[in-house]
Amino acid sequence: MTPEQVTYLVFGIILVLALIFDLGLLSKKNKTVTIKQALLQTFFWVALALAFFIFIWVKRGQQTALEYISGYLMEWSLSIDNIFVFILIFSSFKVKEKYYGRVLLVGILMAVFFRVIFITAGVALVTKFEWVLLIFGAFLVYTGYRMFRASDDEEFDPHDTRIYKFIKRFLPLIPGDHHGKYIVRDETGKRRYTILFVVVLMLAAIDLVFALDSIPAVMGLVDNSPAHRADAQLVIYTSNIFAVLGLRSLFFLLRSAVSKFDYLQQGIAIVLAFVGLKMLAAHWIDQWIDKTTQVFISLGIIMVCLSGSIAYSIFMQKKGIAPEKKNYHKSQR
Repeated sequence: MTPEQVTYLVFGIILVLALIFDLGLLSKKNKTVTIKQALLQTFFWVALALAFFIFIWVKRGQQTALEYISGYLMEWSLSIDNIFVFILIFSSFKVKEKYYGRVLLVGILMAVFFRVIFITAGVALVTKFEWVLLIFGAFLVYTGYRMFRASDDEEFDPHDTRIYKFIKRFLPLIPGDHHGKYIVRDETGKRRYTILFVVVLMLAAIDLVFALDSIPAVMGLVDNSPAHRADAQLVIYTSNIFAVLGLRSLFFLLRSAVSKFDYLQQGIAIVLAFVGLKMLAAHWIDQWIDKTTQVFISLGIIMVCLSGSIAYSIFMQKKGIAPEKKNYHKSQR
């Protein structure tokens, strides 16, 4: 068994055991998750991700480990942005709080499945056509610019999205949650899909939309040279999956506070634009700065931008100088 296969095997075993522990001991079906439980679950997933960081450092070396933690922080910060959208979806479809945990779990597991497919396709594309990284870089710069300059003129409405209209067009829906069921039979015996089923699909689809930014961003943080390609793929897969699986506990922990991070969007935008510029200028940067130093610089910029934007948001809140009402907008992504 090759070192890469051993690492993936360890990663798979950790995830299976973690999910069993999370679902069996830390979560209860159809029960409201308290702040204490959410904090415990969040610590659990973050500690697990950090333990895997140490494992990668020992088995794959410093550079790969630092790329992994940079990618994880990138995904984790973008997960905070996801939470605001998830809150709007739950509110718009009037999902009862006791069903939040189960719906989030199914939606996130579906999101992980689709992300694996998305990452595999992206990695194959970059392996065959390395110039695709330049397109990803330009896309990230453009996305970062749009996020930084996003205005408050158009509020996000889950019922008005193409995703919901597509679901409504092709699936026979029935109002209500029907006591937590996803599929029911009507009086004629025909299969109908409940609001909870719709919300699960919405969560998975919205996360995939966010992945259009996050996966290219992680690709921009790693060394994509042929000699390092196996480690780069490992970093992209594992950092994404760890961050997404921790999203459910993070949702319960931050759902009442995420709206207070008024400037987090600007911090994420700066990071995305930085990674995009790094991808566009990779040829010249490689001539002056070695790969390990590049990873240190990227990690430092990510930490400064994200922590700085959150701290500035809290400072402005205390000063009472917050922006006007902040909504999630179609123009942001």
